[in-house]
Amino acid sequence: MIKAARRLSIFLLLMISWVLAPQFIYAEIDTTLIKQTNLDVQPLDVVASVDGKTIYVLARGEILVYSVDEGKVSSRIPVDKDFDKLTYAAQNNVLILTSSSSKTLKIIQVDYIYKIAIDGLPFKGPADAAVTIVAFDDYQ
Repeated sequence: MIKAARRLSIFLLLMISWVLAPQFIYAEIDTTLIKQTNLDVQPLDVVASVDGKTIYVLARGEILVYSVDEGKVSSRIPVDKDFDKLTYAAQNNVLILTSSSSKTLKIIQVDYIYKIAIDGLPFKGPADAAVTIVAFDDYQ
């Protein structure tokens, strides 16, 4: 009777461990090339914005701002040539640069400037003013 109970407990223990053990499931991976572009500089590090519309590429002495929508480098941010690591902090919308050789940390705030076409629209003040305030008040 004790042998039967022992065999039953071993059997139940094996069954429970088999059910609770992680199962390995292998799957294929399907990849699709979205975009490939040649850069005129050697990239050191790359980060992307949270929305995926902007990719920042750290190169020696500059950060290339690549616009995914436009499919090209939209601007360049000059930085010291010592920086070799780049990180993007989405919560504050900042780029964080570090240099292992000069032991330097640099934080750059990223703000976007949007151009709004106001050609032919009524305005007050000089046409070449540095700042234009646009009021959208014709909503119906």
